[in-house]
Amino acid sequence: MKGGSGVLLHAATQVSENPEARGAAAVPRQAAGGRGDAQGPADPIRVLIVDDHALFRRGLEMVLQDEPDIEVIGEGGDGYEAVEMAGDLLPDVVLMDIRMPRRSGIEACTAIKDAAPSAKIVMLTISDEEEDLFEAIKAGATGYLLKEISIDEVPQAVRAVHGGQSLISPSMASKLITEFAALAKRSEERQQQVPAPRLTDREMEVLRLVARGLGNREIARELFISENTVKNHVRNILEKLQLHSRMEAVVYAVREKLLEIT
Repeated sequence: MKGGSGVLLHAATQVSENPEARGAAAVPRQAAGGRGDAQGPADPIRVLIVDDHALFRRGLEMVLQDEPDIEVIGEGGDGYEAVEMAGDLLPDVVLMDIRMPRRSGIEACTAIKDAAPSAKIVMLTISDEEEDLFEAIKAGATGYLLKEISIDEVPQAVRAVHGGQSLISPSMASKLITEFAALAKRSEERQQQVPAPRLTDREMEVLRLVARGLGNREIARELFISENTVKNHVRNILEKLQLHSRMEAVVYAVREKLLEIT
């Protein structure tokens, strides 16, 4: 890992090598669990950490446990544990990796939204793949951050997401904007390529007579066909033009120059 994640791992390594520090670090989390250290009226933000690397989880916990308004309530190592713990603990925010054994973070994301609908899920990952970003957003993730973020940004991200914001790493946000622009362009091109609805010669004859104000019976006599056949032609014309009335069909046909009324 690089950037901020490397710093997190380094901090976790220092604690794992110092038994006294490790024991001291466990005390604030237990106190937070009982809400005995809350100084303000608001409850701390309850955070669940899910990552298949224990050392990285420990680094995140160290960063967050020093924040008086944030409480780490649990840790999981894969998507299955994430869903189970989210349903039991009902966290406010879930920090979760994407690439994990047994069940991916994206698969878990959908299930967590069912088990704990109010939980805000932030994907904290090394994956800068566009597909992972799009799938995470579709699965219900509120944020997508790369593990290269700095230590200071982690608690800020937790607070921002809990407060209703959506967070995406700048490099990933630019990819998202680019993709949206491409989708809009493709949609516009498809609309321009769609040809005007094509009416048969008989339907054009019926439409011209409708435009002259003739009723179905009069059109039937004019074209030597049954009145029921005229009704079918009119229905087909409206369906092809995606309109609701005979008058709309005439107005559309004139506007699109499908026929001219003299």
